[in-house]
Formats: sequence, structure tokens, C-alpha cells
Amino acid sequence: MQCGLLGEKLGHSYSPRIHRELADYDYALFEKAPEEVEAFIRSGAWHGLNVTIPYKKTVIPLCDELSDTARTIGSVNTLLRRPDGSVFGDNTDAFGFETLLRKTLPGSIEGKKALVLGTGGASVTVCAVLRARGAAVVSISRRGEDNYNNLDRHADARLLVNTTPLGMYPNNGVSPVDLAFFPELEAVLDVVYNPKRTALLLRAEERGVPCAGGLTMLVAQAKRSSEIFLGRELPAGEIARITALLDASMQNIILIGMPGCGKSTVGKCLSELLGRPYAEADREIERAAGMSIPEIFAREGEEGFRARETAVLAELGKQSGTVIATGGGCVTRKENYPLLHQNGRLVWLKRPVEQLARKGRPLSLNADLNAMYARRAPLYEQFADFAADNTGTPEETAKTILEVLR
Repeated sequence: MQCGLLGEKLGHSYSPRIHRELADYDYALFEKAPEEVEAFIRSGAWHGLNVTIPYKKTVIPLCDELSDTARTIGSVNTLLRRPDGSVFGDNTDAFGFETLLRKTLPGSIEGKKALVLGTGGASVTVCAVLRARGAAVVSISRRGEDNYNNLDRHADARLLVNTTPLGMYPNNGVSPVDLAFFPELEAVLDVVYNPKRTALLLRAEERGVPCAGGLTMLVAQAKRSSEIFLGRELPAGEIARITALLDASMQNIILIGMPGCGKSTVGKCLSELLGRPYAEADREIERAAGMSIPEIFAREGEEGFRARETAVLAELGKQSGTVIATGGGCVTRKENYPLLHQNGRLVWLKRPVEQLARKGRPLSLNADLNAMYARRAPLYEQFADFAADNTGTPEETAKTILEVLR
């Protein structure tokens, strides 16, 4: 059974991996130019297709029948070739967003104001689901009646959903709105799933507002598509299982801790055990500066080094599935936290002060490490998702970290 994803420029897609987890059919990526779409759909060389931008409307006239959901929304993202050769079109994005919504905000949204940022295809689907749930939906566009210049009129919004690509990799760190406008928010959702936490979601976290990215939506719509392809239901728990699997593989593992605590050695062990890329912040700083860290300190002082460090962490933090060893003082700048947290699990690697290595570390050579630890320990604790003692072998420490992560 041949299934796959149809689009114009697909690049990297998680869909093949998700569908491999769901069932044992072949799932390929079909990149087609606009003039090739009709011939491909009519060729019959496929059983089931997911459809992505920019063809979700293009394929509608090529369908012999549409589901009620697809007809209402005016968008198709799932195609099934029936035994008689006819093509059935459905929209499983709606089920995906409904799943994400109920997971994040399980209560009723009847009568509550929901702001939807953007007016593209994803926005149409999101608005349809919200209206079906009884929400009072307001779409925010750049030039419409409700736009980004008059957000103050919507201070009573209870739910905010971003359907724009703002904040999506590689343009991380950009938020479409300031959440200070919306003091009554009960949840914030973002259909973007890379990074795990967009700038919008990071701000929601800071305010203590329940929030979630689009990974659950991606997996849920794939499950519903797979059920259409197979003609049978799949276990409900597959959504949570596959979401957790993808989430774990996409997130970086980031080691923080005192200089000389073994972050580089343990990081390399983790990289080898997992088969993941490894990156070391200090080495990236040296590469970008064209000089060693002691030279940077001698020429630019600690402030100059910290500025370079933040710039490097901004790039490293965008990566996915990488093991990253940071410098010991990265926690002294609070702006480094969202750069690392956006797509990573932060592990505080702990080692007794008397066992810390000093060689090649400008701040450690002549410093009182006990005093340094006293200042930094609260910062490591604030940054870290959990701590791991590095008092055994690097391999033992790496395996302990993996046990916690799993």
C-alpha cells in the first residue's frame, strides 16, 4: 500500500516517521510542481495521501467526494483512493487541532473569546473548530478590522492561537504579540512545533498560562489520516506515545554546571550512546571569534566573552536532537535561559568543588571556587530541569541522565 505526503517543497518532514510508527505501509514524500498535481492525483499510483501547503485547496476539484469537515472548512489534507478508483477528500487537521485544544484546555470554551492570529489555511481550520466548540472567535490579521494595532480591544480574550509561521525555525525568538495585552488568558496554543517552545509559548510559561506547541496536532492528524488509509481505528494511546517519542528525539540535551565538572566528557558519551550530534559552546565561541577563550578574556574581558557566548547559544539553542555542553557561566545571564529552554532539556551536572578541573579556564585559575559555586548554584537550579551527579565514570553519569530522560 503506497501512501505519502504531497507538497511543492517538502524539505525535512516528520510525517514518514510518524506513519512508520502508526502502520507498516510505505510512506513517501512527493514533491510536485503545480502543473504536475492533477496528473499525479489521477495516476492511481497511490492509495492514501496527506496534502500540505500549497495544495490543500488545489486538490478539492480533483475529489469525487468530500467529507462534511472538508466541505465546511474548504480545505483538504487527506486523500483516499477507493477500490473503484474514486478519490475521497477529508480534513484531519481539524481533528488534530481539536485534540491539542482538549489536551491543553479540557474545559468548556462556550462563549469565551478566542483570538486566532493569522488568516491562512491553518487559521481557517482552527477557527472552524473553535466555532464548533462555541467560542467567540476573532481573527487577527495585518490589515483587517481586527489587527495587530488594536489588540487592546481584546483584553478579555481567554484563548489565543497562533497560526502564523512567526517564531518557527530558523527564525526563532520572534513573538507575534505581547501577552501583556491579555491578562485573562486561560491558554495559549501555537501550531508551530519546531522549536518546541516558540517565543510566544515561552512568554506564556513566564506568566503561568497553560500552553502547548503544535506537535500533538501533527501526530493526531496523522493518526486520523492513517485510520482513513487503513479503514480501521487505531488505539487512542498512539497519539501520546508517538508525540512523546518525537518530543524526546527532537529536544536537545543541554549540560550546565561549574567549570571543570565534566560537561564535555559526559556530553561526548551521551552523543555516542544516542548517535546524536555533539556541540560544545566554548569551542563554537573560539571558532566564531578566531581566538582562544583566554585571548578573548584578555582582549575583551568577561563582558565581551559573555556577549559572544549569548550569540553562540542563540544559534545552538535552535538545533534539534543535539547534545550541547555549555560554559560554566552561561547561567549568569538570564537571557540565555530561553535560548536553551526553547528546544531542550537542561541537566545540571554536579561535581564536588575540590574535584573541579581548573586548567585552561580563565575564571577558575585564581578564583575561590567555593564562593563561585555559592553564587552560581541557585542559578543552575533555576535553569535546570534536573540534576545529575558526576562522581563516577562519564559513562555511568551519561547512563543515569538517559534513565531520567526516558
